[in-house]
Amino acid sequence: MLPPRLVRRIVLAPLVIVVAVAVIVLSPLLAVATLVVGLIGRARRRTHPPALRGLRVLAFAIIWLAAEASALFMCLGLWVASGFGGRLHTEPYQSRHYAVMRWFLDQIFAGAARTFGLRVEVDEPEPDAGERAARLARPVIVLSRHAGPGDSFLLVHQLLSVYGRRPRIVMKATMQLDPGVDVVTNRLPNVFIKPRQVGEKLFTEQIERLASGLDQAGALVIFPEGGNWTPGRWQRGIRRLERAGRRDLAARARQMPNLLPPRPGGALAAIAACPEADVIFVAHAGLDRLVSVGDVWRSLPIGAIVRAKWWRVPVGEVPRSADHEAQVQWLYEWWKRIDAWISQNRPEEPEGLQTGGSGADRPSAAPGTRG
Repeated sequence: MLPPRLVRRIVLAPLVIVVAVAVIVLSPLLAVATLVVGLIGRARRRTHPPALRGLRVLAFAIIWLAAEASALFMCLGLWVASGFGGRLHTEPYQSRHYAVMRWFLDQIFAGAARTFGLRVEVDEPEPDAGERAARLARPVIVLSRHAGPGDSFLLVHQLLSVYGRRPRIVMKATMQLDPGVDVVTNRLPNVFIKPRQVGEKLFTEQIERLASGLDQAGALVIFPEGGNWTPGRWQRGIRRLERAGRRDLAARARQMPNLLPPRPGGALAAIAACPEADVIFVAHAGLDRLVSVGDVWRSLPIGAIVRAKWWRVPVGEVPRSADHEAQVQWLYEWWKRIDAWISQNRPEEPEGLQTGGSGADRPSAAPGTRG
């Protein structure tokens, strides 16, 4: 159950600042304690994990907390400057909040690069000068696989810092438990989906509203899977299609071992509501298993490479005039392409990490792929 917004503002947001200050002040002691615990654990297990993993995690936690506390102070300043919230939804203050979001994500990814040696490789065909100008004059609807908060943050960071877009995001309501995310995203046009209300026909009206309001710099981000991949969700998604009488789609979903079956309702509603938008499909590989802090501790290899692939479908090639069934099949075809790309680009499991983590125990892949 998500706490009321007032509780989140007067309890969770100040708590983050208090914790950040405490961790920064106590960081020398925490560093020594982390090093001692790591050496003891290493001696007992007689294993050789990546060097100084505990200290790296601590350093990254300090960077995250400091950045989040700073972002909260920026948001407080904007709230006061806007007449105690009276002008927060005006264009100047919307732009300033996007700037805060961009700054925060810049700090997080720079921190991940420094502490873990994280590298990001994005593959997107480079357009010529004329096509680049045309692209910048059109909004985009971004349909991405759901691969945990790390890849989700990467996607939004890429849109903000590299492409100069202003993302509107369809996300789970539980993301509001993070005070920084909570404050910034609730001051910008986004949609929050409550866990018990996930479904193709729910929130369609809000998604249509977000899509219809996109300007040329806008980007609507949707995760059609609705959640991170797990074996149970994958199987339940297939059974859901079978119960709905869509054995054809269930069979196609079985051939996509890396992805959950997409829920087309929100994606197709957004495409219809913004007829001038290009559609971008996004695949990621590299941070699939990192869903919780425990996953980061156990599974993040030093020097990890995150690979991403972006496919752009120009507005004239999006099948908006086709019937609903043809559009669903079109979406599944793209999901099949994303699944194949993930199989070819997922990094090998580091030694000792083949089990555990959120991406373990995947079903056997289709012939010719790696699950």
